[in-house]
Amino acid sequence: MAAASSILRSTFVSPCPQPNPRRPSKSPSRAFHPIKAAAADGPAALHQKNNRRPADENIRDEARRLSSSHNFSARYVPFGADPASTDEWYSLDEIVYRSRSGGLLDVQHDMDALKKFDGQYWRSLFDSRVGKTTWPYGSGVWSKKEWVLPGIASDDIVSAFEGNSNLFWAERFGKQFLGMNDLWVKHCGISHTGSFKDLGMTVLVSQVNRLRKMNKPVVGVGCASTGDTSAALSAYCASAGIPSIVFLPANRISISQLVQPIANGAFVLSIDTDFDGCMKLIREVTSELPIYLANSLNSLRLEGQKTAAIEILQQFDWEVPDWVIIPGGNLGNIYAFYKGFHMCRELGLVDRIPRLVCAQAANANPLYLHYKAGWKGDFKPVRANTTFASAIQIGDPVSIDRAVLALKNSNGIVEEATEEELMDATAQADSTGMFICPHTGVALTALIKLRRSGVIKPTDKTVVVSTAHGLKFTQSKVDYHSGAIKDIGSRFANPPVQVKPDYGSVMDVLKKYLLNKDSSSRK
Repeated sequence: MAAASSILRSTFVSPCPQPNPRRPSKSPSRAFHPIKAAAADGPAALHQKNNRRPADENIRDEARRLSSSHNFSARYVPFGADPASTDEWYSLDEIVYRSRSGGLLDVQHDMDALKKFDGQYWRSLFDSRVGKTTWPYGSGVWSKKEWVLPGIASDDIVSAFEGNSNLFWAERFGKQFLGMNDLWVKHCGISHTGSFKDLGMTVLVSQVNRLRKMNKPVVGVGCASTGDTSAALSAYCASAGIPSIVFLPANRISISQLVQPIANGAFVLSIDTDFDGCMKLIREVTSELPIYLANSLNSLRLEGQKTAAIEILQQFDWEVPDWVIIPGGNLGNIYAFYKGFHMCRELGLVDRIPRLVCAQAANANPLYLHYKAGWKGDFKPVRANTTFASAIQIGDPVSIDRAVLALKNSNGIVEEATEEELMDATAQADSTGMFICPHTGVALTALIKLRRSGVIKPTDKTVVVSTAHGLKFTQSKVDYHSGAIKDIGSRFANPPVQVKPDYGSVMDVLKKYLLNKDSSSRK
């Protein structure tokens, strides 16, 4: 591509692609209406990138000064609808959550416009933005802005430079417990509020910020939450000065999760019901009041979450892993990962997608039961029982149809983990230097089961997605290692040893410990 190549040879890859004059361009679908959106750093501004910005100019001012336009666009369409048989679509600037038939919506991008640039161009463009502080491309989400929310001005974006999270080679865990040499953990919990929910919330709150500037009827943003969604929503709303309203199930989330929205100034309602009850209430409330719904029923969040899949490919230098294992509750994330991988294949960045595994807690496993039934018959919600993996304690997931499509199209698998299995897996992982959340323990349990059954081979490149930081769930770890969890054996507990305050007692204990370690290492 002549135009693309000339840009790539420069010292800075333009975040605003220019059409290739040698390639005949396909006309966008007539239903798309391209938005002349601000996209900082057009080619005309390339020479300016070699200069430092003025001392009185911040990075948002710089993005505004260097802005240029493009012809990328996106819109809402009914999820799963055949584009040839429906003319139903909505602007992203409309406040709409369901199709006319009551089904889910999906964000559809103008793929013809994106396909004017080949896979090598997109790979180089995305790679050029990693580790930069250029607004807004320092974010792992907004570094893929053209694929996320192309119609938004950079000036409207609300970002904490989320994403770009660690892809950790789990060398010891893989070798010691699974006989694997190529096991990786994608630590999405190493993020602004400690969970992957930041990836989607930056997109949703940015769009709300845009809508409010357009004088749309949006007073605040609300969500039902098992913890992490409310933390992300409250933080990003606080950053933009937008009121946030949170519905939490009383006594069902950790203190560290509860304190986050409180600290960020959210209006928190503690409701004596479970997540599904909170979800029902927030949907009713947002249909009557000018409160924008932030749950994953809103497909905007999935546009941000899909960038974690693109990021995994980037971190493997665009080599596709064999397996990606993702914890699942409301089930938006499994579809988001599928969508990210699928876009990369469709636009020529890679030639295949990985097999996906959705891991559920046995106490909240409606997708697992549907999968074991061969996807036959109507989906049956369940009443979710208490699980240490509280963020996926959901019995009636909103994104069930999205998840089924993702799994069918990726030759995917669903597995489950009991409370003992997930806590044991969490302890095993922690013993090798990680410090993971119980939801990651669910995903690791799925991996352990698939490895033992031979479905996942010793040499398969496998990624486990860690969705939240372990520091949010310290009480469950304390209870496990102190043996305080009823009906769980805590096989890998490592409680402190009580010792008398004298030299001889301390030496006796240490000698015994070192002797045991020495004999273990010789086996």
